[in-house]
Amino acid sequence: MRAIRVQQFGGPDVLQIEEVTDPLPGPGQVLVKVRAIGINPVETYIRSGTHAPKPDLPYTPGTDAAGTVEAVGEGVKDLKPGDRVYTSGTVTGAYAEKTLCGRLQVHKMPEGVSFSKGAALGVPYSAAYRALFQRACAVPADVLLVHGADGSVGVAAMQFARARGVATIATVGREEGRALAERYGARHIISHLDGDHMQQVLSLTDGRGVDVILEMLANVNLGNDLTVLAPGGRVVVIGSRGPVEINPRDLMRPEAAILGMLVFSAPERDLASIHAAIVAGLENNSLDPIIGRKMSLADAAEAHRLLETSKSLGKIVLIP
Repeated sequence: MRAIRVQQFGGPDVLQIEEVTDPLPGPGQVLVKVRAIGINPVETYIRSGTHAPKPDLPYTPGTDAAGTVEAVGEGVKDLKPGDRVYTSGTVTGAYAEKTLCGRLQVHKMPEGVSFSKGAALGVPYSAAYRALFQRACAVPADVLLVHGADGSVGVAAMQFARARGVATIATVGREEGRALAERYGARHIISHLDGDHMQQVLSLTDGRGVDVILEMLANVNLGNDLTVLAPGGRVVVIGSRGPVEINPRDLMRPEAAILGMLVFSAPERDLASIHAAIVAGLENNSLDPIIGRKMSLADAAEAHRLLETSKSLGKIVLIP
């Protein structure tokens, strides 16, 4: 089979397609014939060598894919060859024509959900749900601020929030993103390119501030986030590209909290709840991943370039 292999850390060009041996499922494992692959920002950090811990070289990137079960190992009773599934992790890497997964990394996909949309679920929708409901414990009375609402995690968060009745203020960086936020029910939409956009957040809440902030770029925004929190407000850090300086006094007055979030640190029970919620949302049509571009597996390097320069709206998926 063909797979993307990384022989050394570096720029996108280290993503090279190679012929490799088909994996075989062992006990408790599932072999998935991949029909679509979702790429995520964290995979660009891992590839560059700036993410810890680093995988052993060589490796095949990726956790998110969708396809059909090709074979199951001993002990797997609830999946069979031909079942349509999406993955939320792999043993051998998702950027390949086939991927080997542990049983708990594979989830049945409702009929009618395309493989491309299934490949867009794992990291973005898991991160949005865990941040919003398991870490911030958002409830319908809350007001939510989603930074970068036109990104894949932001879109997922808006969809979950709308389904639960949580009012959303969305920040976007382009007109296409504004249309996307409107489509998914953001109550207010502001441009984070405006120098006074955080003051706009206060104005939109009559000076009270917001209850929950989902922060995708904490090294840029966290210090300002703390100045617009309502009493008891929570900031969930989903992404950061470096250190940041904050004023702890901004946390003291509202008795606010900064919460970290990493999906891969979630306990097994929480992960089961996340994927039950994702499947339910697909079935009742409250969740709808946005696919920005489809590219071939051989174009993985170009897909990483697009992701790093933020030139794609919606999820980029690779098609083997």
